[in-house]
Order: sequence, then C-alpha cells, then structure tokens
Amino acid sequence: MLITTPMTMIDFFGKSEGVWFSQRTVHRFDSAGDESGESNLIIKVLEQDNPKVLEVCQTYGVNPSLISGGASFQWQGNLSEKEPDPNYEAILVDIPHPENPRKGKFLRNRGYVEGIPVISVYQFADDGVLTIETEYERNQGQERCWFVTENFRVRVSTVKMINGVNLMTYCSERRCVSPAFLEELMEQNRVRALAETGTHLSF
Repeated sequence: MLITTPMTMIDFFGKSEGVWFSQRTVHRFDSAGDESGESNLIIKVLEQDNPKVLEVCQTYGVNPSLISGGASFQWQGNLSEKEPDPNYEAILVDIPHPENPRKGKFLRNRGYVEGIPVISVYQFADDGVLTIETEYERNQGQERCWFVTENFRVRVSTVKMINGVNLMTYCSERRCVSPAFLEELMEQNRVRALAETGTHLSF
C-alpha cells in the first residue's frame, strides 16, 4: 500500500529511482508497426551540481540556482546483458514554480517523441497524478503517471499530430528489487509470523 505520494518533481524523481520492469502497450492510429514490448527503465537522481545537469542548464541558458535537481533515464532490453547505450540517456532538470512546487517545468536533453532538446511543463493533481505536457516541433505529447504502490506505477501517454491523435501508450512498471531487499522482506515476514504464532499460543 502506498505510504507517501510525491507532490513535487524532485520527490517524484526520488521515489522513481531504481530499475523498473516496464510492460508497454502501444496503439497507433496510422496502422504503423507494433511498438509494444518489455524493457528495463533505469532511473537515477542527479544533484544540482551534477555535470550532466549543469550541461543541460548551460544549453538552455538557465541559472542553476533556479533548479531543484534532475534525473537520468536509461532504457535496456529486458533480457539484455549489455549496458544501456549512453547515447540514448535522457537527462531531466527540474525547475519548480517559485510559489507552487506542485507545478513547474523541466528541461530535457532529448524528448521521448522526438530526440531533440525540449521543455515540458508539469503539474501534480490533488490525488498525486502527475501530468506532463510537451510541445515538440511536429507533435504534442501528454503523459500521466502515478504510483499505485511503492513498487508499482502506471504511465499513460498520447501523441497528437496536426491531424489528431497519432498514438496512445500504456505502461505498467514494477520495481526490480535487489536480493538483499528480498531477504529483508522475508526476514520481516518470518518475524511477523513468529510474533503472530506466539500471540495465538498465549490464549
């Protein structure tokens, strides 16, 4: 069950950090090839003074004092043993609204729809759903993302061209946990089971 709901972008980055198994379903209205599939999404939080963050700020001529930090996004084939290609790494830099941290904009070194530098605007709803709007050169993109639990989240996106919606995407993403974390959960369950057994026997 979800314990905390991120309501700022930097908190959202923090809760998203890690490796996610992403199952993607894509519906294209132009009947192009099927882009559905499975992949690993690797997310890392970047501090304000990270060289990659500062490079993006320099590209846009943005004062680093205005940002809260950033994140890197990399993709990897689900069963691939190769390291993610650094040439396809996306760097996002957050610029929160000075009066309302629940909304703002972030700078990208490359967009999801078109691989060019782009600026997105975002806002968190009262229920924690994040909505991202992006204007590309030839397309408009909208993405919504929210956490169902601490380790499961959903992303839904649409891409609109001049003649209407071109594609819709649904992604369900589960966090990949480490063996150490699994062992910790198992130990917690063993302790809980022993405690419940002891309570039952005391009656």
